[in-house]
Amino acid sequence: MSSRAFFEVVEPGLETCVQELPGRIGHWEQGFPPSGPADAWSFRLANLLVGNDREAAALECQFLGPTLRMLEDGVIALTGAEMMPRLDGAPVALWQSISVRRGQVLATGGGPTGARMYIAFSGGIDTPPVLGSRATFHMAGVGGADGFAIKAGQMLPVGTAAPHVMAHQVDAGLRPQIETGKVVTVEVVPGPNDDWLGAEGVAAFLAANWTVLAQSNRTGMRLKGPAISFAPRAYDKLPEHGQDPSNILDHGYPIGGINIAGQTPIILLQDAPSTGGFVNPFTVPSAALWKLGQIRPGQQIRFLPVTLDEAHEMRRRQDRICTAAQALKPL
Repeated sequence: MSSRAFFEVVEPGLETCVQELPGRIGHWEQGFPPSGPADAWSFRLANLLVGNDREAAALECQFLGPTLRMLEDGVIALTGAEMMPRLDGAPVALWQSISVRRGQVLATGGGPTGARMYIAFSGGIDTPPVLGSRATFHMAGVGGADGFAIKAGQMLPVGTAAPHVMAHQVDAGLRPQIETGKVVTVEVVPGPNDDWLGAEGVAAFLAANWTVLAQSNRTGMRLKGPAISFAPRAYDKLPEHGQDPSNILDHGYPIGGINIAGQTPIILLQDAPSTGGFVNPFTVPSAALWKLGQIRPGQQIRFLPVTLDEAHEMRRRQDRICTAAQALKPL
């Protein structure tokens, strides 16, 4: 695949970075998590709108979007959070294909809803893969644009675009519905360590509203809420499990696991470590992770228990939606 510089970064925004699906697979034991987009639903739809494979590399913009100057003609699409995009000063819509010409400037900013917007480019961002992926892992400085968030003056390449990219939009009913209210409902399945809370502790945890703290990032979403109660086994345990009731013998962590560090729940996200010594009584299923990617600090989460079968069906439905045949309709 040949690539060409497609856009220049005029203003980088806040930690705007290159992400790709499924991410950096197979290197967790060396300290490299999968990474990838926080809201994979919006990310995949952006790629479909520009004629890409739904997993192609694109930009993830966090809270404050970038300003980009186009170096070539092509097609772009913006999805996810509303960041007030303008092309040469004229407002442009999210969730649809947008033709751009060389020299045009796409400016985005902050917005009233959601936390992350995605910008896809016909051909897909074509930065060099590192350990099999272009996904940016900030903490190690790998992937993306030189390993970190994009910087002013950088010119990023895209690959060869599809020969004819038709103008499409995503039906409103097939877009992720980003909640703007104070309380966001997020599904969870029990385990792997729900027995360390016991029936009463589980019921109390699920009945609470948990506030998202500003001390959150792509590694973990920190929550504040009522005191967490533990089952007797969290106190009557072998010494190798650690002193605090939230401690357990080191074991594997799933992405989406709700990690209890003392009295602080931390939801493990795309850049989280693979193992540790705290209990994870619940796990957010993969099809609900997009909600976490769009929650802003200060919003609250109310966890909704679902079965493993229900979580699998959520994922199957999302995968069916994120296809060109299902999601796109002509403009």
